[in-house]
Amino acid sequence: MHPNRRRAITTILSRIAFAFALVFCASGSAALAQTSTPTSGIDLPNLDRTCKACDDFYQFANGGWIAKHPIPASYASIGNFNVLYDRNLDVLHGLLDAPALASAAPGSNDRKLHDFYASCMDTAGISAAGIAPLAPSFAQIARARDGGTLAAPLAELARVGVGAFFSASGSSDKHDSRNTIVQLSQAGLGMPDRDDYLKDDAKTVALRATYVDHLTKTFALLGDTPDVAANEASRVLALETALATKQVGRVELRDPAATDHKMSFSELQTLAPGFDWAAYFAAAGIPTTVAVNAAEPTYFTAFAAMAAKASPTDVHAYLRWQTTRAFASALAAPIDDEDFAFYGKTLSGTKEQQPRWKRCVSATDRNLGEALGQLYVAKAFPASAKATALELVANLRDTFRDDFSTLAWMSPATREKAIAKLAAFQVKIGYPDHWQSYEKLDVTQTSYAQNVAAGAAFRRADALARIGKPVDRSRWGMTPPTVNAYYNPSINEIVFPAGILQPPFFDANADMAVNYGGIGAVIGHEATHGFDDQGRKYDALGNLSDTWQPEDAVRFNARANCVVKQYDALSPAPGVMENGKLVQGEAIADIGGMTIAYKAFEKWQGKHPRRTIDGFTPEQRFFMGWAQVWAANDRPEAIALRAKTDVHAFDKFRVNATLANLPQFASAWFCKLNEAMVKPPADRCEIW
Repeated sequence: MHPNRRRAITTILSRIAFAFALVFCASGSAALAQTSTPTSGIDLPNLDRTCKACDDFYQFANGGWIAKHPIPASYASIGNFNVLYDRNLDVLHGLLDAPALASAAPGSNDRKLHDFYASCMDTAGISAAGIAPLAPSFAQIARARDGGTLAAPLAELARVGVGAFFSASGSSDKHDSRNTIVQLSQAGLGMPDRDDYLKDDAKTVALRATYVDHLTKTFALLGDTPDVAANEASRVLALETALATKQVGRVELRDPAATDHKMSFSELQTLAPGFDWAAYFAAAGIPTTVAVNAAEPTYFTAFAAMAAKASPTDVHAYLRWQTTRAFASALAAPIDDEDFAFYGKTLSGTKEQQPRWKRCVSATDRNLGEALGQLYVAKAFPASAKATALELVANLRDTFRDDFSTLAWMSPATREKAIAKLAAFQVKIGYPDHWQSYEKLDVTQTSYAQNVAAGAAFRRADALARIGKPVDRSRWGMTPPTVNAYYNPSINEIVFPAGILQPPFFDANADMAVNYGGIGAVIGHEATHGFDDQGRKYDALGNLSDTWQPEDAVRFNARANCVVKQYDALSPAPGVMENGKLVQGEAIADIGGMTIAYKAFEKWQGKHPRRTIDGFTPEQRFFMGWAQVWAANDRPEAIALRAKTDVHAFDKFRVNATLANLPQFASAWFCKLNEAMVKPPADRCEIW
C-alpha cells in the first residue's frame, strides 16, 4: 500500500441524505429484506442508498460516511486511515501519560519515552529557548567558506537531520542484496516537487511567490533585517531552482534501472569532481572501501560543479534555511507557526496545527518507535490477531500461486520464476521478533530540539554503521503502531504493522467476507507489488535481475499500459488529472490485490456456510469491505498536492477504477454492461 502518505489522505465533503430502507443500488436488482443475522462489519448508516452501486460504488458504500465527516481544521484530509491513526494515537497517548513511565529508572526505555514526550510538551521551555538550538548548526555552516570547505559541515548537518543537496545512507546492493553499500540520492528542495521550480503556469508561479514570502519571513524570524531577509530568500530560490533543473522526475525514478549506478569511491570522485567527497565521507564516518550507488549520476555531476563555484553567501543562506526548516517543529511558536503556514496551510489547506499532544505522540513514535511499539502491541494486538493474520497471508499466497498457474500470457519459464519468488516471500506481521535497542540514544527532559537532533543522529549512526555489512533482514521499516503496510523488493518481504491490523481493515472476530475485502486485499496488494512494473524486475533474493522471458515482459507491459491509459483519463477535481505513469504500480497492486483476495475468499467461502447479513451476500460484503477502507474527504489544496507527488491513486478511484475492471464485482452486484462500474471486456485491464 505504501501509502507512507497513508496516511492522512481523503476526499470531498457533501451533505447527502439517504433512504433508510435497504435497497440495492443496482439497476434491475430487487430490494432484499433485512435479516436478523449477525452484523456484517459494515456500518449501514455510512451507505448512500440514493445511489446505485453500479453507477458509483464509492458513493454507494461511503456517501453517508462522507456526509457525516467534515474535515477537521487540523487535517488536510479525513478518512478511515485517519480515524484509525487517531484511535492508535489515543492508545499511545494513554501509554505515554502513564505515571509508571515518569518513575522508571533513568536510561530505561520507559524513562526515555517519558522524557522525550515531556520535552515536546514543554512549550514554555521551547519558547524560552527561542532560536538558540540552531546555534551549533549555524556555527557549522559558517565553516563553509567555499566549495572546498563545504563537505564537513554538510556531513555534520546531515548527522542531526538536516537534508541539504543530497542524502547519504546505507542500502542493499541491487546486484547482491545480501550486502549493504553506500546510497547517494538527490535531495535538498524546499518545495514538494521539482516542477514547482520549473513550470510557468499561473498556479505554480503563485506558489513560488508564496514560497519566497515564506522564506523571507523565516529569515526575518532568525533576526535578519527585511532587506537581508528578502535577498537571502531570492538566493535560496535561485539555488534550489538550479538543483531542481538537474534532478530526475518522479516518474523516471520509478524505473529501478534508472537509479542503478554502482561505482567505486574513486569513480564517484571522477563522476562528480569539485566536491570533496573524501572529506565528506571521513566526516560522516562512511567507509571509502565500499561500493557507492550514485542513484542519479547526472545530478551529482551538476551538484559538484555547482558546489565548486557557489558563493558562500548563497550556500550559507540555503543551509540556514534548510536547518531552520528541519528543526521548525522543535522551535518556538513564531518559527513553528510560519513553517505550518506554508507546509500546512498553503500546500495542503490545513487550517490549524494538530493538538500539541498528537504532534508529540507522533514525534515519540518516530524517534523511539520500537520502544513505544512494545507497549502498544501488549495493549492493542493480541497473539490471536497475529495468528489470524498469518493464516490470511498463507491463504492469499496459496491463491496467488494457483493464479500464476492459470495465466495464459505467462510462459512456463517465467511462471516458474514467479512462483519461486512468491514462495521466498518473507512475511512480517505485527511487530519485530527482536526489538531495537535504544541504549545509545541519549534523551533529556529539558530540551526538545536537543532530543530531535539526538534522535536524528541515532538513526543516522545506525544506518551508516550497516554499510559494508550483511543486510539485516529482520529489521522493520515501519513502527508497530503505523497504519500502513509495504513490500520491500530488495528483501522480497511483505510487512503489516499491528497498527493497520485493526478495524476497518481487520477484525479477528468479524465477518470474514469483510476481512478478505479489507486486510485480505491489502495483503494481496502488497504481494502484487512483487510483480508490478517495478517489483517484477527483482528476483527472489531481492537482486535487480529481470528473470522474465522477453515475450512475457512485452505482454505484461501491454497490460500495465492499459492501467496507465485508464488512470490518465481520471480527474479527482476540476483542472486536476491523475498521472497514470506515476500511479501505475499502486493501481496494478490494487487491481491485482483485489483479484487475488477475491479468489482466496471464494476458496474460504467454499468451506463455510453462506450467510446473507444485513441484506448483503458474502460477495457483496467482500467488495464493501474494500470500499469502506477508502472513505475520505480531501481539501482542494491536498488534492492538487497529491496529484503531482503521490504514487497512489485517489481514494475514489482506488474503489471505482479498480472494481470496474473486475467482472466478479459486476456479477456480485448484478451490474449491466452499459453501467459506469463495468468496463467492457475489450477495455478491461487484466493482469492476474
